[in-house]
Amino acid sequence: MAHSHFELRVQAHFSAAHHLRGYDGNCATPHGHNWLVEVYVHCDRLNDIGIGVDFKDIKAAIKSLFDELDHSDLNTLPPFETQNPSSENVAKYLYHELKRCLDNDHVRVTKVWVAETQNYGVTYWQD
Repeated sequence: MAHSHFELRVQAHFSAAHHLRGYDGNCATPHGHNWLVEVYVHCDRLNDIGIGVDFKDIKAAIKSLFDELDHSDLNTLPPFETQNPSSENVAKYLYHELKRCLDNDHVRVTKVWVAETQNYGVTYWQD
């Protein structure tokens, strides 16, 4: 018998400043972005009313993280005091924090996409 899989996608955004320490170019100076984020969550079964994971639970987990990130200087936040808040590291940070909040026996965060602009983004996941 085939096993069911569902992947939910939630889009969100936050505004924050950052700079890249050790970078040779304009990104070394403080600047801001309207960061675009997509969170992908896998579930392998539905509940009695046909929901795998409630979108509101995913949105609440994202909002709790964005409360810290939005309108901040990312370089001053604990996760980025020693590592650059590059798109790659922001995606990795969001991935791990969202997994901590959302993962259970039947639900898991599978990947997080982060972009500084609509044209340039990065996806982070683990095998």
